[in-house]
Amino acid sequence: GYTVSTSKNTLDGKFPEWGDSPYIDLEISGNVRLADLLNHLYVLIPVFDRQKHYFISEDEIDKLISHGGKWLSGHPARNEIIYRYFLVKKSYARNTLNRLTIDDVIDDDAEENEKKIPEKKLSLNMQRLEAVKNAVLASGAESVIDLGCGECRLTKLLLDQKQIRKVAAADVSARELEKAKTRLHYDTMNEHRKNKLTLMQASLTYRDKRFSGYDCACVIEVVEHIELLRLPAFERNVFEFAGAKTVILTTPNREYNDNYEFLPEGQLRHNDHRFEWTREDFRQWTEYICQKFGYTVVITGIGDDDGVHGTPTQMGVFTKCV
Repeated sequence: GYTVSTSKNTLDGKFPEWGDSPYIDLEISGNVRLADLLNHLYVLIPVFDRQKHYFISEDEIDKLISHGGKWLSGHPARNEIIYRYFLVKKSYARNTLNRLTIDDVIDDDAEENEKKIPEKKLSLNMQRLEAVKNAVLASGAESVIDLGCGECRLTKLLLDQKQIRKVAAADVSARELEKAKTRLHYDTMNEHRKNKLTLMQASLTYRDKRFSGYDCACVIEVVEHIELLRLPAFERNVFEFAGAKTVILTTPNREYNDNYEFLPEGQLRHNDHRFEWTREDFRQWTEYICQKFGYTVVITGIGDDDGVHGTPTQMGVFTKCV
């Protein structure tokens, strides 16, 4: 609804042979609330520029939805805007589209729509973290290790639980652990909380004695990043050598990918995924784990069940046989 005009100038009037400047003067005008204009510009400036001039984390998804959720979902150039906003983070763009599509975050015309605005649902990631946290607490665990912790979103949630006395977080990436320290405010963390926490750099495909001695091990959205040839080593490390009483593992349900219209057929949800299991694949794998390492398992789904493809995430809670 804006009027936009642009003009281009020569690079230097004294040297016309240099040609035009690579930059333009842009004027945008319209009869709108200032707050709306600022929201539009906040989203669209990096879209015009084709890059953000700082490190992009998953927090940018919340920022984009916070500033654009009320208008972006119904915008005719929605997909193009989102993918340009996350130019080098296509997985973040897909996550944003999921949330705008699944969570019904907008109600464009309240005067014509007399229905109540639906309560905003938790993102799939938050539903996953809450489900895992609740499973940890239900297991009675007082010590937990978060294997493949990434930026420690689950770790942070577990640190807040009074039941849990000790939390460890392990990741193969030193960079992710540095980002995790920032997310956890590690440098200013009080002594009681800091003493409760152990951070370690480690690979899940190599035996590590530091993984042992915990009541519960959490492996959240990790297994699908492991090469199939290395899967047996991962299985032994987690279920045999670490041998926690409870192991909680989540992974995508490949069948649910059919619900993502922007995801080409046959493509996995993340470019670093080595595989994604169907519900039957996952069931067979969990049965194999139970038989080989002496566990029982309860499988549940996380996220909305579409009645055909199941839920977007599948979770297995393994309990070691006495």
